[in-house]
Amino acid sequence: MIATDANTVTKKRSRRTSNQESTAANGVLSFQGARISTEDLNRLEAMPMKKVWRDYQKSHDMTIRNFLIEKFLHLVRYNAERIYSRLPAEVEIDDLMSAGLFGLVDAIDDFDLAREVKFETYSAQRIRGAILDELRMMDWVPRLVRHRSSLVDRARSRLEMKLGRKPTEEELAKVISDDPEETEKVMRDGNTSVSVGSLSRTCYQTDGSREVREIDVINDDTQINPAIEAQRRDLKDLLSKGLSRAERLIVTLYYYEEMTMKEIGAVLDLSESRVSQMHSSILARLKAHMQHREREFEPDNA
Repeated sequence: MIATDANTVTKKRSRRTSNQESTAANGVLSFQGARISTEDLNRLEAMPMKKVWRDYQKSHDMTIRNFLIEKFLHLVRYNAERIYSRLPAEVEIDDLMSAGLFGLVDAIDDFDLAREVKFETYSAQRIRGAILDELRMMDWVPRLVRHRSSLVDRARSRLEMKLGRKPTEEELAKVISDDPEETEKVMRDGNTSVSVGSLSRTCYQTDGSREVREIDVINDDTQINPAIEAQRRDLKDLLSKGLSRAERLIVTLYYYEEMTMKEIGAVLDLSESRVSQMHSSILARLKAHMQHREREFEPDNA
């Protein structure tokens, strides 16, 4: 996923001249400065497109440029939507359209009518390039690391299809490169997590149309569930309630300290056979105690 750095995006856009400040959202465009009047709009629409292009290349008139931007604005949305379909949900399509708009403006300024190339074909590359440049600037992962990560993912997918199982690290390394040093670099970067998820994104919607975010339902495995901890403590107290001090010590040393019967006998000054006998007796009593109170551990279906 691509992580957005607002400061980086702001710095890039601040380099644009003030008379090119614009907003591209939901297909609506407005420029600071000259606006297209109805009279100019009708006049330019009635002209052949070649004459419009020639007039603009001679005068670089802002009114003509705004007309051309509005005429070809659909190309920005088309290319932005195509790129957006392959991106994580955290990326806003309006950000892509804003970057693509700058590409469209540059394409209009640099378009050469003498080359006899359709503007739609030429501008598509400029728009896509501007959007991709913006995404690279927004991405916190170096391009080399992301390239290596993609290389490892593709190699792993090919091997899974070929072998019918997940490939081992050794099998993966043989496919990636013959150079051990290069393979080590690719594997190291390829196994590095380069995705960043937003905890604020919508996980699902409730019946009341309330959005539940990822942060509301994420499972924290590092924390102890107090309810489960209380149940374990109560169960431990219940099972050890009828045991003597020596019997509780045998259970603790054998199951928690992982000591042998001989070592436990040395601690309690008992023979190994006596400790084994007491251990068997303890297990039998605990089993009977559990069976007697089995109903208390059944879930309440009421």
